[in-house]
Amino acid sequence: MLWLGIAAWVIALFWAAMIVVALRMLPTVPDVLDAKYAAPIADPPLISVVVPARDEGVGIEAALRSLLAIEGVRLEIIAVDDRSTDATGAIMDRLATEASNLTVAHVTELPGGWLGKPHAMAVGAARASGDWLLFTDGDVLFAKDSLLRAMNFAALERADHAIVFPTLILEGFGERMMLGFFHANSALFSRFWRIPRERTKEAVGVGAFNLVRAEVYRQIGGFEALRMEVLEDLRLGVEVKRHGFRQRVAFGRDLVRIRWVVGASGVIRNITKNVFAAFRFRVWLTLAACAVVAVFCLGPFAALAGPWWMRASGLLVLLLLFLLYRYYRRYTGISACYVVTFPVAACLSLYAILRSMALTLARGGVVWRGTLYPLAELRKNAGPLR
Repeated sequence: MLWLGIAAWVIALFWAAMIVVALRMLPTVPDVLDAKYAAPIADPPLISVVVPARDEGVGIEAALRSLLAIEGVRLEIIAVDDRSTDATGAIMDRLATEASNLTVAHVTELPGGWLGKPHAMAVGAARASGDWLLFTDGDVLFAKDSLLRAMNFAALERADHAIVFPTLILEGFGERMMLGFFHANSALFSRFWRIPRERTKEAVGVGAFNLVRAEVYRQIGGFEALRMEVLEDLRLGVEVKRHGFRQRVAFGRDLVRIRWVVGASGVIRNITKNVFAAFRFRVWLTLAACAVVAVFCLGPFAALAGPWWMRASGLLVLLLLFLLYRYYRRYTGISACYVVTFPVAACLSLYAILRSMALTLARGGVVWRGTLYPLAELRKNAGPLR
C-alpha cells in the first residue's frame, strides 16, 4: 500500500505541475475576438479557400453560403467534389451559378498512391490563384468577420501559417464528456502556446482552419508530399514548422464552427480512423500510450478508494482538473462539472484507441468513406509528427 500511495502522489504532483503551467500559459494564446483584429484591411490579399467534400450533401450548402457571406477580405472559393454519391456535387454546381467567386472541381476517380482528402485538397490548391490558401472542410461554418480577423492576426504576427481553433457545436452529454476530456489533455500535452517558439518542435494543423501562405505551401511540397497521410491536416502544420516557417495559433469562439461528431459513439468512430495513425501505425507505441492513459488518467480516481492520504492525492487532481475545465469553458461551453466524467471518458478513449489498432490490423489498412487504404502503404508514407 505504501508504494501505491507514493505512486499516487507522484502522479498527482505530475498533474499539478502540468495544470499549473497550462493555466499560467493559456492566457498568453491570442484571441482573435480582440478588437485589434477587427480593423479594416486597406488592400486585402486574395485568399483561395479550398473546400473538399465527399457525401456532405447535408451540410455543404450552409458551409459554402457562410463563406460567400464573409466580409472584409477578397475570396475565391474552390469547392472540390470528391467522388460523392449523394447531391454534394449538384449543390456545389448550383451555388456556383449564383456566385462568381465560387468554382467547382469534380473528382471522379482517385489516382493510385493517394488518399482521397489529400488528393482533393491538392486538386483545389492547383486551381488557386490567391496569395493565401485556406484549407477547410465541407461542414464548417464561418462568421462574417472570421477571415478579416484571421488575416489581421496573421499580419500582426507575421505568420506563414495561422490557425484559429474551431468551436465545436456540441448538443449531447456524450459529446461534452468526450470533448471535455480531449480538451483537457490537449492543453496539457500539446502545449500549443509553445508553437511560436522557433526552436521547439511543437506544431499543429487543424482540418477546419489551415491558413497558409501559398508560396509556403508550395515550398513544403504541398499535399503532393502527403499523398498517403491520414492526418494530413496535422502533418501540414508539422511540415510548415519543420521547414522553419512561422506558425501561429489563436482562439476565437464561434468564428469557425463545426459539428465534429454526434454523441460519444461518433467520437469513437472518428478515433477509430485517426488514432492508430497518430502513433504512426506502431503497435508498441500504441500500447505504451494506452498504459500512460490508464495510469495517469485513471490512477488518480482509483486513489479515491484508498486511505485518506491516498484520497488526498486524487482530490488534488480532481480540483486542478476542475479549474482547467472551468478555464476552457469560455471556449468550449462545456461545464466544469463534466470533470466527474473524466475517468469514464478515459475508459472510452482507451477502448477507441485499442479498437483503432485492432480494426486496422485486422482489415490490413484504414477504411474511410468506403475506401480501404492498405496498411503497408500507410506505414511506408507515415512521416514524423514532431
